[in-house]
Amino acid sequence: MTKVLFVCLGNICRSPMAEAIYKAEIAKRNLDWQIDSAATSSWEVGHSAHPGTKKRLRQADLSSEGLISRQITEADFAKFDWIIGMDQSNVETLQALAPADTNAKIRSYLSVVPGKENAEVPDPYYTGDFEETYQLLQEGIPFWLEVISSEK
Repeated sequence: MTKVLFVCLGNICRSPMAEAIYKAEIAKRNLDWQIDSAATSSWEVGHSAHPGTKKRLRQADLSSEGLISRQITEADFAKFDWIIGMDQSNVETLQALAPADTNAKIRSYLSVVPGKENAEVPDPYYTGDFEETYQLLQEGIPFWLEVISSEK
């Protein structure tokens, strides 16, 4: 089983949106993957997804049920094969938190999207643009499916 963890700052906007999108995509393709999400900060721990995230997921007929913020733990670096941050700050924090012996591959979400390798998924908590976040996450799906499947 391939295990993928999506990470953002608070785990109420970007990473739970990615979790919901990928859970649906994985189910549709009948892949043996486990998908989860987490925060680098403790600010929103225990809170459900942001109302804007829930609304955009609802518009796409995706469930936001069970999307409760949690902070990444040291155990996550042993449990997950891939830990994918939404922006460079997330990735740098993940790299700093990662135990020296981790086998988890830590990457930035858009790093696999041609022409957007150095771009970031903007945080709609600050921008208010949940549609942009949703579209960027959708854009990455075929590339992440290919990259992760090819590195099993």
